[in-house]
Amino acid sequence: MSDTRLFGPATGVGSLPGGDAREAAKTVTGSFEDFPFLAELPARGPGADMIGRTIGMLVDLYAHVEPSGWRISDRPGRDTKRARSWLGEDLDALEEFTQGYEGPLKVQAVGPWTLAAALELRGGEAALRDPGACRDLVGSLTEGLRTHLAELAKRIPGARIVLQLDEPSLTAVLGGRVRTASGYRTYRAVDRQVAESALREVVAVHDGPVVVHSCAPDVPFALLRRAGVAGVSFDFGLLTERDEESIGEAVEAGTKLFTGVVPSTDGPLSDPGGSVMGVRTLWRRLGLNPGTLAESVVITPTCGLAGASPAYARAALAHCARAARSLADNPE
Repeated sequence: MSDTRLFGPATGVGSLPGGDAREAAKTVTGSFEDFPFLAELPARGPGADMIGRTIGMLVDLYAHVEPSGWRISDRPGRDTKRARSWLGEDLDALEEFTQGYEGPLKVQAVGPWTLAAALELRGGEAALRDPGACRDLVGSLTEGLRTHLAELAKRIPGARIVLQLDEPSLTAVLGGRVRTASGYRTYRAVDRQVAESALREVVAVHDGPVVVHSCAPDVPFALLRRAGVAGVSFDFGLLTERDEESIGEAVEAGTKLFTGVVPSTDGPLSDPGGSVMGVRTLWRRLGLNPGTLAESVVITPTCGLAGASPAYARAALAHCARAARSLADNPE
């Protein structure tokens, strides 16, 4: 059966525990028959982490691992090659388990501002301090994503690809809270229009929907909407009353909410209906039509599951799918 929806009712954020690409792809496709995602397995080491994976995608820009993190290099070394090799392994596994699949499929890459905050220049300071380096990074990321998305479309031709940009550092970048290498100072806040413009450039690389994920507090919903994203993925438990107006505006503008309601580390799971109770309550407070809940919301874990046990990660993904069904069946 062909599925024409842009999104499924539930999906994962990105990372999973363990290091077996086939096992991860099997878990993901088994948990989310109508919205699988390309799993990241950071336990394999540098290059399999989200920063390393995205650095492996960059065009004409290379980096290697230092004790402090990823640092720009002159040429692709062993760390870049390893990152590309692991990405290839993960794509092979996903391709194997999505034969004949038609419908939405999510892939993740780190967005330009979290990348600029994490990637070190040769002197050890973050690319964030240098506007020219940030612009180069945006250009390189855009080209790298174009190649990556084309590769995915070739491997899984029936999939309609959803691109997720991971931006956990975006709020800190906008607030001038990213620490310098010494740790004694912080980098100057990036102007909101500059941040929005760079995001818009990266979002425009994909002709399908783009979602931005941040598991930090104070997600800038309005800025992301203006940058052209189709959805925002966030930790529902971190919302405060001052977020509510911008969430209401986002929903009314047609922005999809990827609500992280299932804990991403081991612990007891409530019943599926209980997991989405807060989403229903928010809808009532905002005066939104309960009938629009299922079409406005995708259920996810609060963040990546890399820190969970394999058994809990599988249970959490299955729980997301059940919670989404509960929301669709009982929106009131």
